[in-house]
Amino acid sequence: MKHIKYILLILVSITAFSCGIYSFTGASIPADTKTYQVNRFENNALLVEPGLERDFKIALEDLIQNQTNLNLVPNNADLVYEGEITEYRISPTTATSQNTAAQNRLTMSVKVRFFNRKKEEDDLEQTFSFFYDFPGNAQLIGGQKATAHEELFERITQDIFNATLAKW
Repeated sequence: MKHIKYILLILVSITAFSCGIYSFTGASIPADTKTYQVNRFENNALLVEPGLERDFKIALEDLIQNQTNLNLVPNNADLVYEGEITEYRISPTTATSQNTAAQNRLTMSVKVRFFNRKKEEDDLEQTFSFFYDFPGNAQLIGGQKATAHEELFERITQDIFNATLAKW
């Protein structure tokens, strides 16, 4: 009976430690990775939205900060995110019989370059995109714009997190 307890203890220990460092958010981050930085995301879209690149950068920093135990640093980080906003446009998706837009779509695409200085094979360059639909007779201003940006940022930053840290 005494040997069974030791064998079970060893099996549980091996199982627990063989999976590496794992968080409840799904991030699998090596123990020696401590810091991250998010460089400026240049807005190269045809439709220029003032402050969009700043707001997106902050949203990505906040998501990583909230879902990992990594420390945000201004330079020389273990993980580096950078890129550009390549698309930010409004286009009609459906029309009325009077040839006006019944529904519009705001689309945002972000090209991300991710560098893992601890594990270079995890480096990534990928474009992430999402959209927000709104009524054709509505103007995308004020609270409506804030809601649109919040939804776009939430989806795109989560997709970036999943691709770089959760490996989904």
